[in-house]
Amino acid sequence: MTPINQPITEQGRVVSIGEFVRGNIREYGMFIALIAIMIFFQISTHGVLFRPLNLTNIILQNSFIVVMALGMLLVIVAGHIDLSVGSVVGFIGAIAAIMTVQWHMNYVLATVICLAVGALVGGLQGYFVAYHKIPSFIVTLAGMLVFRGLTLTVMTGAGTGTSIGPFPPAFQLISIGFLPNLFDMGGINSTSIILTVIGAVTLVYLAWRARKSNEKHGNDVEPLGFFVAQNGIVALAVLALGYQLSIYKGFPNVLVIMLVLITAYAFITRRTTIGRRIYAMGGNEKATKLSGINTERLTFLTFANMGLLAGLAGLIVALRLNSATAKGGFGLELDVIAACFIGGASAQGGVGKVTGAVIGALIMGIMNNGMSIHGLGTDSQQMVKGAVLLAAVFFDVYNKNKG
Repeated sequence: MTPINQPITEQGRVVSIGEFVRGNIREYGMFIALIAIMIFFQISTHGVLFRPLNLTNIILQNSFIVVMALGMLLVIVAGHIDLSVGSVVGFIGAIAAIMTVQWHMNYVLATVICLAVGALVGGLQGYFVAYHKIPSFIVTLAGMLVFRGLTLTVMTGAGTGTSIGPFPPAFQLISIGFLPNLFDMGGINSTSIILTVIGAVTLVYLAWRARKSNEKHGNDVEPLGFFVAQNGIVALAVLALGYQLSIYKGFPNVLVIMLVLITAYAFITRRTTIGRRIYAMGGNEKATKLSGINTERLTFLTFANMGLLAGLAGLIVALRLNSATAKGGFGLELDVIAACFIGGASAQGGVGKVTGAVIGALIMGIMNNGMSIHGLGTDSQQMVKGAVLLAAVFFDVYNKNKG
């Protein structure tokens, strides 16, 4: 183990493993919790959790949670909350069903319209929060009620009762389709295994580049051996997951959508001006405004972005079920918000990472899947998820007060 008092060089300071972990306790705490939960359910379900079919189901069942968690993270980082996303999911699903099933509209055009409506809904709520200073809790609580009622009104007005379907098969491929096989590899999806290898190599390269950047700017870095070990474990985990998916049907289309969005939002939050300004606004809105930044516009865009992603999630949910229902998206806002807080986002705003939100969503998804395999009822699952959420927020507050 490298001594803590190692001399400082121009390239930065190599700290001990313990000091590095303590400095990144949120990230490592979440990651350790995810690994522990996975091991627990893998053992308790007698190996069912990591079977290719079940892994695919976990992705299909939780893709929309990950998608919305990316938008909710920015809302929470900005110091707000959005309780309406579940209702927006149901509303967009109903609109998509009416346009494609009843009006026989081209599904590409319908997708564009649904995403635009989602962004409009989010922007409308963001307008009241940003420019009229109405607390986001109140605005989005009203939105939750309004759009839940609109969903039922739209569907009953269409004369179809509380369900519309089925969707055109080509449209369904967005949610339940898989990447095609480029060439035969004897029962392994070649496209997926190639993307898996590329992804593992890319993750290691980006981690190495980030380490060199930290050294260059004089930031603390972990010992080289620890860096190699943790990134080797991550790479092996990615390769194992990719292989398991490849021997079943390959990568689901929604997984590709998720990965693209995760990459894009990780770049936005870490490398762009607007991302840094959102974090600054969540940390201290008054100081950010005094520095010349238009905080009202930032808030508006944050909610519009949330509405856009809720619209995409609405399409994914409806297409996976192959029908739009009046109760579509019911309660999803709780899972999305919980995923962000479990992933390390602070209730006070200004703190949170995309990787944390994704890990939080995975924790929620694996718990849901594992408890379902065990046959636990919805009531028991809700109690467990509530306890985990409380523990995650307590952990965050405890470490903040300790620091």
